[in-house]
Amino acid sequence: MGKIIEIKDLRFAYAAQEGEKAEEVLRGISLDIEEGEFTAILGHNGSGKSTLAKHINGILVPSSGKVTVDGIDTADEEKIFELRQRAGMVFQNPDNQIVSSVVEEDVAFALENLGVPYEEMRRRVDDALKAVNMYDYRLHSPSQLSGGQKQRVAIAGIIAMEPKCIILDEPTAMLDPQGRKEVMAVIRKMNREKGITIVLITHYMDEAAQCGRVVVMDKGKVVMDDTPRAVFSQVEKMKRIGLDVPQVTELAWELRKKGYDVPADIITEDECVDAIEKLFR
Repeated sequence: MGKIIEIKDLRFAYAAQEGEKAEEVLRGISLDIEEGEFTAILGHNGSGKSTLAKHINGILVPSSGKVTVDGIDTADEEKIFELRQRAGMVFQNPDNQIVSSVVEEDVAFALENLGVPYEEMRRRVDDALKAVNMYDYRLHSPSQLSGGQKQRVAIAGIIAMEPKCIILDEPTAMLDPQGRKEVMAVIRKMNREKGITIVLITHYMDEAAQCGRVVVMDKGKVVMDDTPRAVFSQVEKMKRIGLDVPQVTELAWELRKKGYDVPADIITEDECVDAIEKLFR
């Protein structure tokens, strides 16, 4: 598998107010993502992570530099619809993406606009709803669903487009713990079973720990890029940036500061339990 997302020296500044100077939000980012990867992008508010996500989907275009997705230049206006078929995007608030009063009609909305034949559309809608475990709710009104269920319907609408890549911009930010768990299970399944490339913008460290790769942004630049284990083991550096680490990683870090012999790269609860059990043996 090759690179599906290629970002070269990306710079971007939002239009300034009259009399003010435009300030760069993204400052020379170069980043490649392989097809089939599951990548988390972390950063505190204002770090540029959501702005970066919008460049991958063509919502924003670079002030300078270049972004290509599956060979498509995101700044090419003539290919914007083709781009969004290959790289779908899911936002924080599912209510902003739901446009119909029946679940299956909402999932079919984009396909209808693209003129997909009925039989093909029926197959894609059913398959997408089954993929997110929402098929039994296909005739329900979205207003009757929980936040987690609505977000799964929004994800189904993207899956039905059969994209190669899905960018999720803090998709669990407005959900309760159960809703977060449901959505993360769906995202992992899409990546594992369908090979869809996932780019997950999140501020939940336990979600990032489930990814294969973690990219950390600060002040419009990439400052860390490695496996979750390698990134989160650098607790002091993460804290200097203004970010947390998974709670179990921080617990291990505190134990190490007290002189206890526990691994520095713990990122799961099971690993933490095993390490503490060994201390009592």
